[in-house]
Amino acid sequence: MEPCRRAGLSGVLCSLSLLCVILDIQLDGVFGETQAEIEHHLEMGRKLLAAGQLAEALSHYHSAVEGDSKNYLTFYKRAAVFLAMGKSKSALPDLTKAIQLKPDFLAARLQRGNILLKQGSTQEAREDFEAVLQRSSDNEEAQNQLMKANELEELQEEAQAAYHQGDYSTTITVLERVIEISPWDPESRELRAECYIRMGDPQKAIQDLTPTTRLRNDNRAAFLKLGKLHYSLGDHHESLNNVRECLKLDQDDKECFSHYKQVKKLSKQLDSAEELIEEGRHQEAIEKYESVMQTEPNVPYYTNLAKERICFCLVKIKSATEAIDVCSEAHQRDPRNANVLRDRAEAYILNQDYEKAVEDYQEAREFDGDSNDIKEGLDRAQRLLKQSRKRDYYKILGVSRSANKQEITKAYRKLAQQWHPDNFQSEAEKKEAEKKFIDIASAKEVLTDPEMRQKFDAGEDPLDPESQQGGGGGQQGWPFHFNPFESGGSFHFKFQYN
Repeated sequence: MEPCRRAGLSGVLCSLSLLCVILDIQLDGVFGETQAEIEHHLEMGRKLLAAGQLAEALSHYHSAVEGDSKNYLTFYKRAAVFLAMGKSKSALPDLTKAIQLKPDFLAARLQRGNILLKQGSTQEAREDFEAVLQRSSDNEEAQNQLMKANELEELQEEAQAAYHQGDYSTTITVLERVIEISPWDPESRELRAECYIRMGDPQKAIQDLTPTTRLRNDNRAAFLKLGKLHYSLGDHHESLNNVRECLKLDQDDKECFSHYKQVKKLSKQLDSAEELIEEGRHQEAIEKYESVMQTEPNVPYYTNLAKERICFCLVKIKSATEAIDVCSEAHQRDPRNANVLRDRAEAYILNQDYEKAVEDYQEAREFDGDSNDIKEGLDRAQRLLKQSRKRDYYKILGVSRSANKQEITKAYRKLAQQWHPDNFQSEAEKKEAEKKFIDIASAKEVLTDPEMRQKFDAGEDPLDPESQQGGGGGQQGWPFHFNPFESGGSFHFKFQYN
C-alpha cells in the first residue's frame, strides 16, 4: 500500500488500481500473445514469404498484428504479403497504419505513394512522394515517381479534353500512357472502353471493362455493360454470367434484373433449338428459331443466326424451294457466312440446280478454305453437274431428289406404260421409245436400290460402263439379263411392274 500513499490515493482507489493491474496481467496471459510468440509468428511469416507460401505467411502476420498492434513494422510486413498476393487495396490500410505509428517511416510512405499512383490517385500519391523528399531530398525513387505523378495528372486532363471534343482516337492514344502509369485505375479503363464502343469495337471495350470489375468493390455498372456488350456480340452465355455477377452484388438492381430476364429467355430458346437440331427434330427447331427472332428483333446477330439455322434445317427436311429462299435472305444479311453458302448449295442440289450449287460451294471455299465439309461438298456438286450432263435418273422419272421409293415406283409405272415400244408403229418411233424405255428402267433400278442410289447421289453413275472395273462392262448397265434390242428384230415386251 506504500506506493498508493506516496501517490496520494485513498485506500479504495488504491485497491481498485491494484486490481486493474492484476486483471491486465491475467488477461494478457489468457488473450494476448507473449513477445516470444509474436517473434515466432514474425519469423515464420518471413520464412514462408521467402518460400512463396503467401497464404500461410499472411496467417502468421495476422497473428503477429493481433498480438502487437503498436508495432509499425508488423503492419508494414503484412502489407508486403498483401502486395505479393496482388491485393493492393488490402495493403493500403496497413501502410497507413504503419505511417501513423511512425510518421517518418519513409519506406512505407514510398510504398503507399506507388500504390496510389497505380490507382490513379495523383494528388494523394504526390503528397507521399513530397513527404519523402522533405526528409530525404536525394531519394531518387521519390523524385522519379513525383515526376510520373505530375505527368499522369496532365495526361488525365488531356484525355478528358479529347473525349469531350469527340476525338476518341486521340483519347485512346493518350490513355495508353495513362494506363501504363496507373494500371489499377478503373476510370481510365472505363473511359477507354467507352471510346472503343463509340468507335464500333466492342471486343476491345470488353477487354478494358473486364478488369474494372475487380478494381472496384461494387462495379455493377461494369458487369451490366459487359453483359450488354457480350449480348450484342451473340455471346449470350457470357452475357448471362456477367449479369448474374451484378445481381450477386445487389439482387434488387432493376437494370440488371431486367437484362437478366431477357438474356435468360433468349438463351433458353437458343440452347433448346440447338438441342432439337442434335436430336434431328428440324421442324421443331425451325419453330424455336422463329421464336428467337420474336424475342430479340433488335440485335442483328440473333436474326442472322436464326436465318442461318432455319436455312440449315430446311435443307435437312429437304424443303428445297423454301430453303433456297431463306438461305438467300441469310446470305444477303451476312454475305461472308460460309455455312449459309454451303447450305444453299445443298438446297440447289436438292433442286437439281448443280451449276448454282458449284458456284455457292466455290464462294464458300473462299471464306473457309480449311473446311473439309466444303471441299467434299464442292467435289460432290461438280460430280453431280458432270453426271447431269449425261443421265440424271431423277429427271428421267420426273421426281425430286427427296422422292421416296413409292413415289419413284409410281413415276416409273406411268412412264413405262407411256413409252412401251409396243405402243408405237413406225420403226423410228419404236427406236426412240426403246431408248426412253431403257432409260426409265435404268432410273427405276438405280433409284429403288439404296446402295446404287447412294452412289448416284454422291455423283457416281452405278450403270456407267466407265465407272466399272475393266471399263468394258456395258452389260452391267442394263436392268435386265440382256440387252433386248441387240438383235434388231421385232418382238413384244413383257415385264412386271414391281
